[in-house]
Amino acid sequence: MEKKQFLLDQRYLKMAAIWAKNSYCKRRQVGALLVKDQMIISDGYNGTPSGFENNCEDENNLTKPYVLHAEANAITKVAKSNNSSDGATMYVTSSPCLECSKLIIQAGVKRVVFTDSYRLEDGINLLKRADIEVIQVEIEE
Repeated sequence: MEKKQFLLDQRYLKMAAIWAKNSYCKRRQVGALLVKDQMIISDGYNGTPSGFENNCEDENNLTKPYVLHAEANAITKVAKSNNSSDGATMYVTSSPCLECSKLIIQAGVKRVVFTDSYRLEDGINLLKRADIEVIQVEIEE
């Protein structure tokens, strides 16, 4: 990978990490950015749907079933705009789960760059099967 792209990847991942701090989730905060032609066209973080309470976990500290992942929020946000995610890069602080990977494929994203690995790799495997470039990048301080 060329040095300029690597530096851009790191910068966008740092921005996604900052965006993750908007999440009210206690167990895990995840941020995502959709970038196309070096412009951020959408962003998202994990949380409840618009208009719901900002509590992601139930009384047993389990994630509520209707909490949206950062990737899903970024994709649905771009769908409400005049932008297209076709050919975009998704920057996300955690590797996508299987459900988010399906959305990423359908949204036409061609590249996924992430920092931390999710406990399951089925999402990453699906993205690779769809010929989407998947890259794990450590953020250097």
